[in-house]
Amino acid sequence: MPETRFVLAGLAALACGVAAWAYFAFPKTLSPEELAAVYQTPLPPPDGPLSVFHLGHSLVGRDMPAMLAQMAGHRHASQLGWGTPLKTHWEPDEPIQGFDVENAHDHYRDAKEALDSGEFDVFVLTEMVEIEAAIEYFDAPVYLEKWVSQARKGNPEIRVFLYESWHDLDDPQGWLTRLDTDPARYWEGVLLARAMAVGREPQPIHVIPAGRVMAELVRRIEAGPGVDDVTSREDLFARMEDGSIDPIHINDLGAYLVALTHYAVLYQRSPLGLPAQLDRADGTPADAPGAELAKLMQQTVWDVVSGLPITGIPQE
Repeated sequence: MPETRFVLAGLAALACGVAAWAYFAFPKTLSPEELAAVYQTPLPPPDGPLSVFHLGHSLVGRDMPAMLAQMAGHRHASQLGWGTPLKTHWEPDEPIQGFDVENAHDHYRDAKEALDSGEFDVFVLTEMVEIEAAIEYFDAPVYLEKWVSQARKGNPEIRVFLYESWHDLDDPQGWLTRLDTDPARYWEGVLLARAMAVGREPQPIHVIPAGRVMAELVRRIEAGPGVDDVTSREDLFARMEDGSIDPIHINDLGAYLVALTHYAVLYQRSPLGLPAQLDRADGTPADAPGAELAKLMQQTVWDVVSGLPITGIPQE
């Protein structure tokens, strides 16, 4: 009967609508087991200096990439902002706060143009923090996938790394707690799991686990009397004009630690023995760690990154 056909057609349309809603409301994601499987095959070690492009914000900064380049003897470029989410870097009509200030240097290059050129071996990108807000309000996994696809279109062999950072020292959940739990909750469990679920075959986006390295170094330092006058986590962070601690931005010692972490992951080499005295991006000498602290930093970096398959480093 006509009425029956209309009812069945209506039910079919409703079912399709529910299915479509479910598809868009609950993004595809990799399970923890599927995510782990992506990293079973390590990256081959690079055979020489790499060309590296950095995309991000002030937790990348200018000094850290400059220190890394001095350690490795490689070429680098960047596009930065202040607290900039990947979405804002991507969308041409969204203004990037601090763009004129952060990119007023010789190593600035437009991100899309640089990736399209195919000239870079490595693409390191990071998301804004608060990472929860980036996921909820700025579609972080979507734009991570967009940027990775852009990079691989320009150079199918490019190595892509997500730089895992940190949150405010006074985070109400606890700074160390966040560094311990955020990788599984957000950096890997949401950003990577969703971004890599887009294609038919997940292609790995490896991780530079700076947050986890920082947590381990702080635990080692704070468990004793300190090393070379560094006694607490605050000694890795910058100071405001009034002398108070900047709870999110690192100082030269923090930048050195993060640069070591990038070096160890990108080159799959222990950073033990690398020089402690380096220059900032403007050519002035950075505040260097003492010999004992430099050795502790270098050993801590390797202890952490060499034990994580998600870095791409072969596991012994």
